[in-house]
Amino acid sequence: MTEFDFAVVLERWPLFVDGAWLTIRLALVATLSGFVIGTLCAAGKRSGHAVLARACGAYVELIRNTPLLVQIFLVYFGLSSLGLSLSAFTVAVIALAVNAGAYATEIMRAGFDSVNKSQIEAAECLGLSRLQVYWHVVLLPAMERVYPALTSQFVLLMLASSICSQISAEELTAVANHVQSDTYRPFETYVLIGAGYILLSLLMRLGFWGVGALIFPRRGKLRTAL
Repeated sequence: MTEFDFAVVLERWPLFVDGAWLTIRLALVATLSGFVIGTLCAAGKRSGHAVLARACGAYVELIRNTPLLVQIFLVYFGLSSLGLSLSAFTVAVIALAVNAGAYATEIMRAGFDSVNKSQIEAAECLGLSRLQVYWHVVLLPAMERVYPALTSQFVLLMLASSICSQISAEELTAVANHVQSDTYRPFETYVLIGAGYILLSLLMRLGFWGVGALIFPRRGKLRTAL
């Protein structure tokens, strides 16, 4: 019978903390960058400029129909072939942000499409500037409607960051690979890593809930009223 020994794995807890911290940093930077990319591309797809709309559409289709691991390798080896020597963390952030941006584009596009044109016309009749109309009538209501989908996508992005271990980014999975090779305890190591990812997912969802309650207070008021 196999005897499980978690103590020898837990002795390396500082390594796991460092890996979890790098995973959090990867997720946060890639989430913010991906959201900006997705919002801009969603606006580009809905713009009246045919070339811009087709370029944004091509970007979305290209990214959504290729594996994330292939994209990471393309960025990693592509930039190095151009003479750009970047750290594994920087390459991982770029690849994750580009990937997240494609999925965020479609989510934000659905949010933009949900805004009725009559609301925009009413805001224009009230004398609001184009920037005010876009911010208060288009962007914020669109974000509010697709916010749950966005948060789920960004949590999946954090979990997908484990693939970055393939380019030696020392995130949580990479640390687990090192620990299990040193301790010869793969089951115990990956059980702990699985629990760590669950904890990170819950913390990330809690953080998104707090941000949503701050930015969209009406959602909480509507739940209270119901």
